[in-house]
Amino acid sequence: MKAIITLIPTLMLLLFSCGSTNHMTIRVTKPAPVFIHNNINSVGIIDRSLPSQNNKTLDDIDKILSAEGKNLDKDAAKTAVVGLYDELTANNAFSEIKLIEDLNVRGPGLGVFPAAIPWKEVEAICKENNVDAIFVLSFYDTDSKISYKIDTVRIANPLGIKIPALEHRATISTNIHSGWRIYDPLNKMILDEYLMPSSVTVSGKGINPVKAINAIAGRKEAVLDISNKIGHNYALRIFPYRIRVSRDYYVKGTNNFEVAMRRAQAGDWNGAAELWEKELNNPDGKIAGRACYNMAIINEINGDLDKAVEWASKSYTDYNDKIALKYVRILKYRIKQNKLLEAQKKIN
Repeated sequence: MKAIITLIPTLMLLLFSCGSTNHMTIRVTKPAPVFIHNNINSVGIIDRSLPSQNNKTLDDIDKILSAEGKNLDKDAAKTAVVGLYDELTANNAFSEIKLIEDLNVRGPGLGVFPAAIPWKEVEAICKENNVDAIFVLSFYDTDSKISYKIDTVRIANPLGIKIPALEHRATISTNIHSGWRIYDPLNKMILDEYLMPSSVTVSGKGINPVKAINAIAGRKEAVLDISNKIGHNYALRIFPYRIRVSRDYYVKGTNNFEVAMRRAQAGDWNGAAELWEKELNNPDGKIAGRACYNMAIINEINGDLDKAVEWASKSYTDYNDKIALKYVRILKYRIKQNKLLEAQKKIN
């Protein structure tokens, strides 16, 4: 089963101050981009990127025009699939993960997303291999461009004297395009359909064209390496992830705000909140509104989003603090995201 780790938002460093507010960031956990249903415990992985026989000739011409090496797409696609397998396995994403090979399930080639596999065929594949869903590399294509130029340089001769010489430089830029799908046959849903573009550039130089070309002999290895990372990165779409989000909090208005600012800068946020709380009943509505707003901030830092919404709402409704309204919307969106995050958890 998929193992999800609940991450507690952690406070990041203070960045800078701006007028009456300071700027800081916190880390929050976002739900996985792809929702995997609880009924999916075992999955298969299929490479569908090889072109069908009907399109093979046209695809071969495309390879020649794109200056691709022999079997580059085939080997790189296989490496991408292995990367996906390794990442899912490392994260204990499912009870069983299978590489399904020797299937006559092919696409049109030419780097285009093929039509979805018919559900009857998906169901048959899953039944035959005893899996609940399949991850499919629907297409994989590389498009390479070669540039070549000659520069005049100065090199040292055996006597140490620098003399003019010609330097040949060759560069190959390879664009990589891959498309992925996840099929859930029980619910007859394509859980994800995702394009992953990438690129790699390799250069070589030498005193003649042959040496320049030989210097970029590692181009295939570079493509294989980035393709493996593509597979790893695609696997991460089924896991929650962490990002930094920015927040502003008030540091001006009374002496308490200024002392609280220094406490916050020292990492004592609860100590800062003690001083903000003293300003909640300040007769100056502007000051009281800022205090309410900052109380929302400390509650978000401490993970109580509902209480944070209450304080931010009070700051706007009772004291007309303009930035509090925007903050209310941000907090409510975070609450929705957290509910989705909870729904994605699975029992091991």
